[in-house]
Amino acid sequence: MTMPHQDQSALFVMDGVKGGHDGMSYSNPKKFRKKKQEVLDIEKLANDVHAGNRTALSKAITLIESSNMEHKERAQKLLQELLPYTGNAIRVGITGVPGAGKSSFIEAFGTMLCKMGKRVAVLAIDPSSSLSGGSILGDKTRMEELVRQENAFVRPSPSAGTLGGVHKKSRETMLLCEAAGYDVLLIETVGVGQSETYVRGMVDFFLLLVLTGAGDELQGMKKGIMELADGIIVHKADGDNLRPARRTMQEYKQILHFLQPSTPGWLSTALSVSSMEKVGLDKVWDMLMEFEQTVKKTNYWNIRRREQTRDWFHSMITDQLIDSFYGNPERKQQVRKFEDEILHGRLTVTQGVNALFD
Repeated sequence: MTMPHQDQSALFVMDGVKGGHDGMSYSNPKKFRKKKQEVLDIEKLANDVHAGNRTALSKAITLIESSNMEHKERAQKLLQELLPYTGNAIRVGITGVPGAGKSSFIEAFGTMLCKMGKRVAVLAIDPSSSLSGGSILGDKTRMEELVRQENAFVRPSPSAGTLGGVHKKSRETMLLCEAAGYDVLLIETVGVGQSETYVRGMVDFFLLLVLTGAGDELQGMKKGIMELADGIIVHKADGDNLRPARRTMQEYKQILHFLQPSTPGWLSTALSVSSMEKVGLDKVWDMLMEFEQTVKKTNYWNIRRREQTRDWFHSMITDQLIDSFYGNPERKQQVRKFEDEILHGRLTVTQGVNALFD
């Protein structure tokens, strides 16, 4: 049998083309190297934040929100540098039922204030997924007009599992914004709920947004959240909804009359507002100014802020205890061991907890 020539065999492999692609010479491939992280100069960052530089403010907030231990220490040094410039803004917490139009209101209200010459900082808190832990952080896209204003700063942050509709570092972020010279801080919470007391404990004025049809809503609305509010806005008061909105506003005014005031010396009230038609926004600002004037006259403004700082201190102690408990590797092993014992029915939950602390 005659053997085929090697060129005729299917097993024969031709020599490849020598040389680079399209005549280009070979070059050594670039190796990926992780970019060395820039070490922030805290003193320079503090000066830039105080000068009102928005990029520096964003960097400072990122540093504050970091869970890295080194970053935490640097963040506290930064806060210490900026602390003398804080406390000069009015802090407004904004909450409401889903669909009440919190972002639309902040967009219209914040834009109006910017055009009045005010510097407005918005801290928008987005809910984090309980499964993945991620957040969409899409509030900037819903505030297109406001983010274009030179006097505005919009910062979306994830709730990151923190109860109360805000981020764990929202208080410190507020201080940074005040140090950067912002006059009005608008804190948009995740949504209405019983844990909104946390937000009440960090702002001067607490604003609740509601929708029309008060007869049904008042039954469903938690009385607790209404007692926390310094003002209620019946939102989307436009078009065919205008008349029902005014009727709802009157109903809320009657209800507020029978509730304990959230702030001593201030009678909470209700307003109807249309962010779409930009009607009633000026009355909201007038209400805030009247509130500030009234409460400062009785000195409750300063008293409340001192109480808030004290409560913050105590809540930070709790956070620190939890971090130090779970941060200990041996403690983590013990938790897993007792967890297993409890799940197999060899210990009760109380016995497991007692064993951890013995």
